[in-house]
Amino acid sequence: MEYKLHLGAKTHTPSQLIVHSAFCKKKNDKETSLVLSGWDKDCKDAFYNLKNSDIFKATVGDTFYFSLKDGTTVLALGLGEKSKLNSETVRKEYAKLYKSIKGKYTDVSIQLDTFTGSKVKAEDSLYLLVEAFGLASYNFDNYLSKKQEAKLKKVHVDTASKSKKLNALIDKANNIVESVNVARDFVNEPPNVLNSVSYAKMVEKDVKGLKRVKTKILGKPELKKEKMGMFLSVNAASAHDPRLVHLTYTPKKVTKNTKHVILVGKGLTFDTGGYSLKPGGSMMNMKFDMAGSATVYGAFRAAVLNDSPIKITCLLGMTDNAVNEHATMPDSIVTARNGKTVEILNTDAEGRLVLGDVLSYASDLKPDVIIDAATLTGAVLIALGTEVCGVMGNDQKLCDELVKTAKETDEYAWQLPIIDQWRDDMKSNIADLKNIGGSRWAGSAKAAAFLENFVGKDISWAHLDIAGCGDSQSHLPYCPPKGASGTMIRTLVNYLMKK
Repeated sequence: MEYKLHLGAKTHTPSQLIVHSAFCKKKNDKETSLVLSGWDKDCKDAFYNLKNSDIFKATVGDTFYFSLKDGTTVLALGLGEKSKLNSETVRKEYAKLYKSIKGKYTDVSIQLDTFTGSKVKAEDSLYLLVEAFGLASYNFDNYLSKKQEAKLKKVHVDTASKSKKLNALIDKANNIVESVNVARDFVNEPPNVLNSVSYAKMVEKDVKGLKRVKTKILGKPELKKEKMGMFLSVNAASAHDPRLVHLTYTPKKVTKNTKHVILVGKGLTFDTGGYSLKPGGSMMNMKFDMAGSATVYGAFRAAVLNDSPIKITCLLGMTDNAVNEHATMPDSIVTARNGKTVEILNTDAEGRLVLGDVLSYASDLKPDVIIDAATLTGAVLIALGTEVCGVMGNDQKLCDELVKTAKETDEYAWQLPIIDQWRDDMKSNIADLKNIGGSRWAGSAKAAAFLENFVGKDISWAHLDIAGCGDSQSHLPYCPPKGASGTMIRTLVNYLMKK
């Protein structure tokens, strides 16, 4: 989609569709009045000359189509009370707008200044437009014999502003949109196509387009040298060798005070549960079990494209969890990279085994911060539902910052505690640790308590459990109702763009 920004515009750019937003203002408990601020005179006159224009109330999502004398179609889009306008409302309404017009018009003119309020400036609205249109346009149709291509190809953006900085916002938003959609593609790929080997190659190919990024890929021999016993135990029955993809971005300016953040992602390309076999219904959609790795890669990718001021390392632990005569058996004891022994009581609690060894590897790089993302537990859905990301960690300041950053980005995150009783519950009688707790309660936080054992001393660490929000966010018009959502990528990018 091409965006054409018209600065200093005094009227709308001729297009098949002209879009103005409108607001309502309360007169009393029962009556409201329309606010058409920023409308072209010809559009406003044409609207008020219509006998049925009074049916348009400009409540959030309300739409009204009419025509100008020359036959041009105009859409009035309601945004409710201007004083209550916020970024998420604008984002959602832009996304709904895209879906309603994508198959009808080849070009559209958005009157940007009408999509603003006290909390949403013109630059915010432009960014939200590009973000919403780009995210809402996503469609995973790689395996459909008949593809439906959107007619909408050009978006004119008219604004009275003369700030040339607005052009840069389009590129910035597009970089994030493109990265979210790349991550969505990875997650949606079927497991007979995307395995640890092919996934690593896909990332390696994609990352070649990024500047100042170095790539290193560790295979099975390298993981053995690293003594990643937990990671290798998960891979034991796989037909595909494991991969640890190690990406490093260095910003243009580096000083001794440059922050170093490591992103770690769980890349289980399919999870059968191993010998602790999942029931058939629970095994469907287990291709999504690598969404954590796609999330951190998408965030890494966008931050690099937008010239993040900090050093970022991205580590993706890739394997699948299969079953054959070589598969790790329940009751097995393995040795982790950091030397701790782990009793594997349930082979379906495998993601924490991969993450643990990768967290240990990350710790040796001496970062300031480690953030991992994983579809780690079904328990997080019980605790927080399917829309909220669980946040846990060893540094309250970092957890607070991530929750705050998610709120700034209009994504949902909530902290869950890690307490000593749950740390104790992850101890084994015959090994240093066990990979599941003694009860089903607090499963998400107990998994985090397990991971904490593999984070180096004095390193700030946060764990994001995206098992609920990683797919099928049907309540968000800019996310596909089914399939990978790409949520939490925007939050992480927001965090990575701060010094």
